[in-house]
Amino acid sequence: MAPLESAWLRRTLVITAFAVSATMSAQSAEEKEATWRKVDQSTTADYTVDSGSKIPLSLINSVSTKHSVEGDRIYLETVFPILVNGKIVIPPGSYVAGTVTQIKRPGRVKGRGELFLRFDSLTLPNGVTRDFRARVSSLDGRASEELDRTEGKIRSEGDKAGDARTIGEAAGAGASIGAIAGGASSGHYGMGAGIGAAAGATAGLMGVLLSRGPDATLAKGSSLEMVLDRPLQFKASELDFGGNSMRPVSNSGGGPMPSNKKGGLGTGMPGRRF
Repeated sequence: MAPLESAWLRRTLVITAFAVSATMSAQSAEEKEATWRKVDQSTTADYTVDSGSKIPLSLINSVSTKHSVEGDRIYLETVFPILVNGKIVIPPGSYVAGTVTQIKRPGRVKGRGELFLRFDSLTLPNGVTRDFRARVSSLDGRASEELDRTEGKIRSEGDKAGDARTIGEAAGAGASIGAIAGGASSGHYGMGAGIGAAAGATAGLMGVLLSRGPDATLAKGSSLEMVLDRPLQFKASELDFGGNSMRPVSNSGGGPMPSNKKGGLGTGMPGRRF
């Protein structure tokens, strides 16, 4: 082989070797970068429950404007799984704790009972905890209380119809008694009925003025919904529930209280609170 051809062949082999080496180095760098990227992603928040998400809850203890005070704690548990990208992030049976931030008793003449609740923390079944802030977004459809969505205020039901019924029934009872008494003493049944009706109406009005309206009550087992005001972030390693991600919710019993509106004279006005 001529010296010129031999030199050309050596240069070609050297260039080829450098090209192969560069290609392998580039592939190795890409593989390392991909590995680093996976490790970096595993250390960041993999799952985020967005702000504004709604989470259905069941009340574990009861709260009311009659028996609760500001600062009392409330305890609830989730009743439906919350998923992010197809994975259960907040399973049923997770615990939520909150605080009664304001209480207002119903008035004797006017004004409804009012409750303000704030949700503070979430604990998953595996013990992972997050602090947050959330408010009530809806109440149990069976509840007689009303929710002011703009202020997050829970109000007791009004009872104007019950007040009018109490006064009317008292007036009717007074008229009957007056008619009997007036007729027996002087034979003037109409006058006796009129005097009795006025006295009965006055007594009924006094009863309304001296008693409170219905209290706002959220009974044990009541359903409500909270809405997050900030995102909740979890790493994949924090979402290992050991196969218990669908743990059944405990049967706390109870549920919304029946209407607190007072009945008539024959029922002893059970809805009034003194």
